[in-house]
Amino acid sequence: MIKVGIIGATGYAGAEIVRILMRHPEAKIVWYGSQSYVDQSFASVYGNFFKIVDDVCKGDDMDRLAEEADVIFTATPQGFCASMVNEDILSKTKIIDLSADFRLKDVSVYEQWYKIKHKSPQYLDEAVYGLCEINRDKIKEARIVANPGCYTTCSILTAYPLVKEGLIDPNSLIIDAKSGTSGAGRSAKTQNLFCEVNENIKAYGVGTHRHTPEIEEQLGYAGGSPIHITFVPHLVPMNRGILVTAYASLKPGVSDSDIRTAYEKYYQNEYFIRLLAPGTTPETRWVEGSNFVDINYKVDARTGRVVLMGALDNLVKGAAGQAVQNMNLLFGLNEKTGIDFVPVFP
Repeated sequence: MIKVGIIGATGYAGAEIVRILMRHPEAKIVWYGSQSYVDQSFASVYGNFFKIVDDVCKGDDMDRLAEEADVIFTATPQGFCASMVNEDILSKTKIIDLSADFRLKDVSVYEQWYKIKHKSPQYLDEAVYGLCEINRDKIKEARIVANPGCYTTCSILTAYPLVKEGLIDPNSLIIDAKSGTSGAGRSAKTQNLFCEVNENIKAYGVGTHRHTPEIEEQLGYAGGSPIHITFVPHLVPMNRGILVTAYASLKPGVSDSDIRTAYEKYYQNEYFIRLLAPGTTPETRWVEGSNFVDINYKVDARTGRVVLMGALDNLVKGAAGQAVQNMNLLFGLNEKTGIDFVPVFP
């Protein structure tokens, strides 16, 4: 049985890890970490766990937790994990970090976009980017897994085969992404109040969103050279879900069948990626509550572009589900273990 500690268990992503691990046959949560609810019962914070979780919340003492857990999930704001990790901790446990602390390899890029100083840049080269479908073999041997962001997971997986196969001009890539409000976290913010969000949709972080360099870095690795994209996120009035619609210029001579072949080459054996039938567009409702990513595309022959589409649940494949998928890989389990549930509808 894998002993699991969660720091940030009372945030949306942390609570989703708890929900998922409640049915995981090989994992037991030994630490519900929270800065805001120390000594309060976890079920008093999230009533859906009443009579399911009897434990109380503990603090964020990572040194002590490393003595008790085989793996630590840090579902915390940027800066926390990097400020805590050290060789003593890594000699005792593995870390799956849901923040951006170890996603970017260039510390100057991290500090530029996140506006904080990185406290442990010595681990950046070692940390493995935890996008399971792309880095599976490296993840299995990692001590630190950098769990990808929600926008980035959807954006990268949607475009990866076409960039990898050189079918599009990656510098022409424009990503229009829409997210439910849970992606902003649980802390109180005026812009996330019901009256601010309901009956409204807006772009935000235009040209400045922190997931931009993450997408660029990973797709740059796929294409073999640095790229620059246009990424525009939007907030929509729903709880969960991300929908990406991306646009890119096709390389000369690329056909519809070339694109389909590329997607099938990389994803036909991937359980959690569902390449939809031609003419079917992804919808967030069909992936809600699941670890699936639905992907499709449409060639616009008139303009010489391809429209790429992807949908996922930002709290599952975009955060907690992917983190558990990474845990399964780290401990030699079938990566579907505990996360192969059917999407919820309606």
